[in-house]
Amino acid sequence: VLQGYAAEMDNPLMAHLIPPELQNKKDILFGNMEEIYHFHNRIFLRELETYVEYPELVGRCFLDQMEDFQIYEKYCQNKPRSESLWRQFSDSVFFQECQRKLDHKLSLDSYLLKPVQRITKYQLLLKEMLKYSKNCEGAEDLQEALTSILGILKAVNDSMHQIAITGYDGNLNELGKLLMQGSFNVWTDHKKGHTKVKDLARFKPMQRHLFLHEKAVLFCKKREENGEGYEKAPSYSYKHSLNMAAVGITENVKGDAKKFEIWYNAREEVYIIQAPTPEVKATWVNEIRKVLT
Repeated sequence: VLQGYAAEMDNPLMAHLIPPELQNKKDILFGNMEEIYHFHNRIFLRELETYVEYPELVGRCFLDQMEDFQIYEKYCQNKPRSESLWRQFSDSVFFQECQRKLDHKLSLDSYLLKPVQRITKYQLLLKEMLKYSKNCEGAEDLQEALTSILGILKAVNDSMHQIAITGYDGNLNELGKLLMQGSFNVWTDHKKGHTKVKDLARFKPMQRHLFLHEKAVLFCKKREENGEGYEKAPSYSYKHSLNMAAVGITENVKGDAKKFEIWYNAREEVYIIQAPTPEVKATWVNEIRKVLT
């Protein structure tokens, strides 16, 4: 891909085949694939090869390189931009010519998906290895490597949702790390406002997608997009946010194990939040408690 497509975009002999709107868009189309390639080629592959005789110790190899795996997050975040560019120009003569020269059965987009598939495959491989390494000396490292890779996958997944937030006028990076995101039923009960509004609010929940950052929790409304691949990915229109410095939490709501309360400014605003399962509720309550303490 890097030699047969990316490098060809800079080849003067191919320049006449490239649509003008595609020129200078190499970084968008390929993201940081080159960085991923060099990491594997120069570092990770060599590391792996030192464990050929001791496969059960390979967890160590993952742990030593764990920080480098974050390059995948960058790749995945760029993927929607890359895909929409590909869709505009997928039938251009330039791509057809590159594919013909490489004698590839599949078009470029199948290969651009590889890094996304790769990072999700590592956890399956580690799980499989763990299954057969119960009592050997590398088992703890394998378990830790699996946990770390799952952490990276969660970060990748969360950031894919976060880049789909629209209408937030501040800078999301200033809200600290994104800790959790997910969809909930939300009821509101505000001290201010008319009684009618208040009564109404009690019965019909709103569907809201919550993003919990270290410094704020964002309430967004999910909009499903129609399209294929990443285009189908929903977008989230920002509704409002609560500063975590003024938030309080009630962990149990009478009569429903899936509900908890987030309240604001000494219960001036109360949000009753219903998670899809008691487990999801427990995870969120724990994370919020960590932020508050």
